[in-house]
Amino acid sequence: MAFIHDDFLLGNEAARRLYHEYAAGEPILDYHNHLPPAEIAGNRQFANLGEVWLEGDHYKWRAMRANGEAEAMVTGDASAKEKFLAWARTVPHTLGNPLYHWTHLELARYFGITDLLNPETAEAIWEQTTERLAEPALSVHGILEQFDVRGLCTTDDPVDSLDPHKAIAALGIRAKVYPTFRPDKAWSVDTPEAFNAWADKLAATSDTATDSLADFLGALEKRVDDFHAIGSRLSDHSFPYCFDDFPSAAEAARIFDAARAGNAASPAEQRQFGAHVMEHLGKLYAARGWAMQLHIGPLRNNNTRLFQTLGPDVGCDSIGDWQQAAPLSAFLDRLDRDQSLPKTILYNNNPMDNLTFATAIGNFQSDVPGKMQFGSGWWHADQQEAMEWQMKALANTGLLSRFIGMLTDSRSFLSFPRHEYFRRTLCNLIGEFMHDGKLPDDYDLVGNMVKRISYQNAKEYLDLVVADY
Repeated sequence: MAFIHDDFLLGNEAARRLYHEYAAGEPILDYHNHLPPAEIAGNRQFANLGEVWLEGDHYKWRAMRANGEAEAMVTGDASAKEKFLAWARTVPHTLGNPLYHWTHLELARYFGITDLLNPETAEAIWEQTTERLAEPALSVHGILEQFDVRGLCTTDDPVDSLDPHKAIAALGIRAKVYPTFRPDKAWSVDTPEAFNAWADKLAATSDTATDSLADFLGALEKRVDDFHAIGSRLSDHSFPYCFDDFPSAAEAARIFDAARAGNAASPAEQRQFGAHVMEHLGKLYAARGWAMQLHIGPLRNNNTRLFQTLGPDVGCDSIGDWQQAAPLSAFLDRLDRDQSLPKTILYNNNPMDNLTFATAIGNFQSDVPGKMQFGSGWWHADQQEAMEWQMKALANTGLLSRFIGMLTDSRSFLSFPRHEYFRRTLCNLIGEFMHDGKLPDDYDLVGNMVKRISYQNAKEYLDLVVADY
């Protein structure tokens, strides 16, 4: 039997029935990823697996370094084929890592290849996939069509041009593609040179001055409105922990003015400024019916040498261990006090805090079904075991039936089978519950919950216009 087969990861009859009858046929709404909108607009046709698999995948880069591959084979000047062969040398050593599952799911679903990738099969797989990647069905638009992607949301800085998104909309492809507002540089007042360069770009992009704090916040609002006008209904933010020390408006203005004058904010001042900006943004999102995504808990850029030579997002981030409960609650409560808390999705990077996050959302549920979401297992926790931990924590303390499910969080157009991976994991978990008598043997009840989690819950929650065909 091939490693990737019809009942992959499905451990009992209930799991198999739930997946094949309720989850497998659902379309995809990939509401958080890092796919380049310009490549969607240009319908990029990838030349080989080196391009489409390895150009920006820091998950693979970490594994290749752990396998002893030279940096030239990871992020350096080696050829695309040399990098692919280095990855093929690494894959047999990823047993137990989700990369092993993802690699072989992608080979099977995109190329019909069921051979295991290793140094012996690498040359043949390179040739087969290179030939197939030249076909229209494996262009970016072909991939979106093939995997029934009804909508996807990229991750976009407020200073980014929205022209690629406008170009995508004008193409008339069936998948709807929207930007997500990611303003993480808006509170980098601790590094004034970078902050001032970004604030100047914001001024140019929004055609709004950013010389005062009031102008700066106005420019951010202008960009929120620009994103909203082309269909965006999502923001995204990432920090180690929520900002919870809220300054007066005058104090926030003082910190801003000092940074604009080139004076670095202290850690405490940076936390205060971040709280002020996030409170302002949260109110903007609530007024427009947006959902606010909060990715919380990573310890970033730990390898100074690689950070200085390669920059961020190169596979040198790990799980942080900050205290989360009090800052998270304080931030959410600050917005909730005057009914300005938007729909919110919390993603936790440290599984030790799962119950903290799962119970925190229950404090602020109101008005909208599942308004406060405990998001799917993220980053280091987006593999089978940790996704089960996340779903169990949610089921034990909240409403699993309102969960909006999976997203790829990926930089690769070959990552859409992660939705299948999630659905198989979901069905296996729920199937175990049914097998053990923890849930009723009622497929109309349980199967329709699985179906909603796979797609419909996200579609209704996010209020995006998506393809309906």
